[in-house]
Amino acid sequence: MSAAGDAATGRELMSTADVGRTISRIAHQIIEKTALDSAEAPRVVLLGIPTRGVILAQRLAAHISEFSGVDLAHGALDITLYRDDLMQKPPRPLEVTSIPPGGIDDALVILVDDVLYSGRSVRSALDALRDVGRPRAVQLAVLVDRGHRELPVRADYVGKNVPTSRAESVHVQLHESDGRDGVVISRDGHE
Repeated sequence: MSAAGDAATGRELMSTADVGRTISRIAHQIIEKTALDSAEAPRVVLLGIPTRGVILAQRLAAHISEFSGVDLAHGALDITLYRDDLMQKPPRPLEVTSIPPGGIDDALVILVDDVLYSGRSVRSALDALRDVGRPRAVQLAVLVDRGHRELPVRADYVGKNVPTSRAESVHVQLHESDGRDGVVISRDGHE
């Protein structure tokens, strides 16, 4: 969705400033919950789910470094081949999976995604993660949780809870991929 089309096709839930503040808040929560600034801190790896989850993971890593002085390893985890809707939706191009040097074995992996909805993408990410290594623990960070879970999945770090109907779509826009930061909600068919 283009920035110019936002007003005509959807309602803005988060502005550029809101997105920035929210990512900053999630970074602080990760530092606090994982005790990153202590000697007993676990090795933490941020893995973004393409496309916008990868961008969010990069931004979180930058904020965490700025706030705590700890440089977190981060990468991308493609879930395309692990999705359970491959036969129902048009083919998608494969994305890059990039696991940081040192891998994920015995690390606390924080999966990062833009929107948590049914939980199926997270399940796919957990399946993909199993083929990459064996983390000590897995947590989930999302910018928006819109509800409507179909699987028993819960995020550990949530930027904003947004009650929606199933007839609505939540669109996260990030400058790196969309030319602007924002979150827009629209009725299906208005993407």
